[in-house]
Amino acid sequence: MASDFETFWNNDSFAVVGHSTERNFPLLTYRGLKQLGKTVFAVDPTTEEVDGDRTYPDLAYLPRSVDAAVLEVPKKETRGWVDSAARAGIRDVWIHMGTETPEALALASERGLNVRSGTCAVMYVTPGFTFHSLHKWAMKLAGKY
Repeated sequence: MASDFETFWNNDSFAVVGHSTERNFPLLTYRGLKQLGKTVFAVDPTTEEVDGDRTYPDLAYLPRSVDAAVLEVPKKETRGWVDSAARAGIRDVWIHMGTETPEALALASERGLNVRSGTCAVMYVTPGFTFHSLHKWAMKLAGKY
């Protein structure tokens, strides 16, 4: 049976949220989702383009609604992006490992969001043998995949 982490990726459309002037945009997640045939929008308030694609400054500016959001932003911004996801009607949210905060998780719970956190998104969206597949193997062995 698939875990809640695995079923997150069954969504058809995603917003991948980054902040390029603070940390690198999550290109591996963005490209991995595109390679899986998903509809993906880049959201980054600090740049106009990511990987040749237009970016949007906020989830409210997306050209259409999305099923899920992947947040790979500086920790100090996580709560604000959780709020933005809730206001945009996005119910499935992935908070990249190490960027979750008690305030963001509490807000997500209050707003009824289905949040996944505490692990790396990339190991779910990159097929083949990579560093991330080793991470996937270790997480499966530990029962945390």
